[in-house]
Amino acid sequence: MQHDSRNISMLMDFYEMTMAHGYFTQHENTDRVAFDVFFRRNPDKGGFAIFGGLEQIVEYILNLHFDESDIGFLRNQGIFSEEFLNYLKDFSFTGDVYAFPEGSIIYPNEPVITIVAPLIDAQIVETAVLTMMNHQSLIATKANRIVRAADGRVVADFGARRAHNVDAAVYGARAAYIGGVQSTATVLAGQQFGIPVSGTMAHSWVMYHDSEYEAFKAYAEVYPDGAVFLVDTYDVLNSGVPNAIKVAKEVLEPMGKRLKGIRLDSGDLAYLAKKARRMLDKAGLEDCKIMASNSLDEYTITSLLIQGGPIDIFGVGERLITSKSDPVFGAVYKIAGVEKNGVWEPRIKISESVEKITNPGFKKVYRVYNEKGRAIADLLTLLEEVPDTTEPYRYIDPEQPWRELYFENCTFKEMKQLIIKDGKLLVELPTLDELRQYVKDQLETEIWLEEQRFENPHRHYLDMSPGYYQMKMDLLNRIFRKK
Repeated sequence: MQHDSRNISMLMDFYEMTMAHGYFTQHENTDRVAFDVFFRRNPDKGGFAIFGGLEQIVEYILNLHFDESDIGFLRNQGIFSEEFLNYLKDFSFTGDVYAFPEGSIIYPNEPVITIVAPLIDAQIVETAVLTMMNHQSLIATKANRIVRAADGRVVADFGARRAHNVDAAVYGARAAYIGGVQSTATVLAGQQFGIPVSGTMAHSWVMYHDSEYEAFKAYAEVYPDGAVFLVDTYDVLNSGVPNAIKVAKEVLEPMGKRLKGIRLDSGDLAYLAKKARRMLDKAGLEDCKIMASNSLDEYTITSLLIQGGPIDIFGVGERLITSKSDPVFGAVYKIAGVEKNGVWEPRIKISESVEKITNPGFKKVYRVYNEKGRAIADLLTLLEEVPDTTEPYRYIDPEQPWRELYFENCTFKEMKQLIIKDGKLLVELPTLDELRQYVKDQLETEIWLEEQRFENPHRHYLDMSPGYYQMKMDLLNRIFRKK
């Protein structure tokens, strides 16, 4: 049942279908609406997040349909009319999708995706869109934190066995690769997405053989060009590393081969790595790499490197694939506008919690860059607005709207792109390697290092054009006058 027989068009909360039926029954599906997808805080109290999952969202939307078994299941719920069920038989998504490019650096409260579609179309995609964006954005962001902590050293995804089921392992590996890891141990992810796969041996290989030496010798004979030995099955310094050295000298070097590496999977990794490095160097194996695994994340990796641990490769598993330190991304899907007679009417959600008041309207998002190409803020504008760069541009900080603030000598890049129009794909989606490079380029050339700190990162501001801010205030005033 977890293979080809499932139809992920049915991945929805039941209320989406009950609302869709209600709209259909009340003949309210002729209006187009705009729904925004945004998140409210960065994971791990970081300075930014990385947008992942767009390719899967596009695939889902383009293939949205309901087959006979789906219709039968809905009929058995006993609450949907036959007219509505017949409508679903021929259903396909007919709306538009605007989105940031996948791999974009993103910030709280800005619409990363906007779905503009007939009401039913827009409503029923909610859960699937959020599931795909929330998961992959979370893992891509966590992976990038780990990669940055490794400071140029290799990071590999080892997380499949700790992932929250099959899809979490496979799509988590995809997201981790976008975030910067160099390879995955998950073979299905490698096959499906073209991610480089890596892996050596487990403790069972060593324990199966009569001795650790025999285990290493057998592996070296099978894989002389890629011998990496797991040296902590019995005793790292008194058995594992000496046996690795012995096989390197007695088996590999006579073949003209070199020992590629050893792996440490338990114990005091910094201490053991230092001791192992000295032993390997003394034996003339200066080129032999040391890999470490065992419940690693950006904090443990930072600590190991501060301690001087001579570790070349980090295999990161459960704390990456589950984002253990902060496992919920929290993107939400809120209606922002309704089109009436060709005019967009804004909609806003009010809350006692100010941070949960939404940004209304079908709108644009611009990224603002200084003269050196560094992103200094993001800007919400009305749909028809285009910032004038010929003179200082006045903007509003919504938390301090009384201040006179201007962007000077800046450039503006519109972030959301129309990628699906009337249910048809308009653009060619980038390859996974292009997404990965896009993330790397942004962090190297656009995003301030101060935003990339793990502790107390600089805040990236989301500002508003005067026109947009006034629209939001006018809408709030009208609502509270009616109350």
